[in-house]
Amino acid sequence: MAVKHQHDNWDSHWARYAESANLNPAQHMRHALILSALAEGGDVVERLLDVGSGQGDFLSTAAQANIAAAYAGLELSESGVRISRHKLPQARILQVDLFNPSPESAAFEGWATAAVCSDVIEHVDDSVDFLRRLGRYLSDGGKLVVTVPGGPMSAFDRHIGHRRHFSGRSVRQTLADAGFAVEKVWLAGFPFFNLYRLLVILRGRRLIADVESGNGRGAASGLARMAMSAFALLFKFNLRSSPFGWQIVAIARKA
Repeated sequence: MAVKHQHDNWDSHWARYAESANLNPAQHMRHALILSALAEGGDVVERLLDVGSGQGDFLSTAAQANIAAAYAGLELSESGVRISRHKLPQARILQVDLFNPSPESAAFEGWATAAVCSDVIEHVDDSVDFLRRLGRYLSDGGKLVVTVPGGPMSAFDRHIGHRRHFSGRSVRQTLADAGFAVEKVWLAGFPFFNLYRLLVILRGRRLIADVESGNGRGAASGLARMAMSAFALLFKFNLRSSPFGWQIVAIARKA
């Protein structure tokens, strides 16, 4: 079981960062990469499960794109579940700790024909065990799309509970150790996502104040808003795949 750290209060997290997460161009970039990965190979998604669904932003994006026939999310935080249910009344969103699942979640074992786990496993101590438990909710042969951060960690990353960042090789090994057949791993986001991350690193702990200096509900400061708007434009020129990208994407199958 993952050890709970003091900074792993996800109810507080979504209360504080909900609005800035909505504005974050890195999140929008990840969503586009995930949608592309789900469609790769001509796969048709019948039932889509988002594990670590947060405040429902990706599921909302997927529903707007009409990528699946049915949607569900598993999320640890009560606040994330509440926000998600408001956004997506048509989806089943459950509050679930994968290391101690509720009886209600048993109905979703083997349910998903495709699952997404986006920038989640860097927050847990045992990412292999987490992914192994996630696999219970996938149907045989179901597709799993995982995104993880690469590159160095920032003070803000540590503040929100990152345990580690990954390389293409390490995420491939993590998935294989969890029992998945890995089909593809690539590094996205070069050069402007990397530049964005470098500025986050250089800003250090001052970024925490930047993000939290709005209305107390995660509304970013004017400076942070301007920076995110500028990078949203620059991200259109990122390479989808290069040896240097700091956003890692993997496609795997439940064996």
